[in-house]
Amino acid sequence: MARFDLTDFEWSVIEPLLPTKVRGKARVDDRRVLNGIFWRLRTGAPWADIPARYGPYTTCVNRFNRWRHAGHWERILNAISEAYDGD
Repeated sequence: MARFDLTDFEWSVIEPLLPTKVRGKARVDDRRVLNGIFWRLRTGAPWADIPARYGPYTTCVNRFNRWRHAGHWERILNAISEAYDGD
């Protein structure tokens, strides 16, 4: 796990909020993809520069956009914020 990757606690909060419908071919793990998306947002680097350990950058871009249009990002960020309010 890289320094800024999701912790097990953060993943336990986020995982139930993600869509479960599988599309097309074998799916890249959601946690890997989320870590790639967060890497890109944190660094400001181009999508194509996402390290390979997070899966294909096109998967990260597509999932980011699909989840954004479906409203998942708002739920994810609210859930993480609420989870850390108790600390």
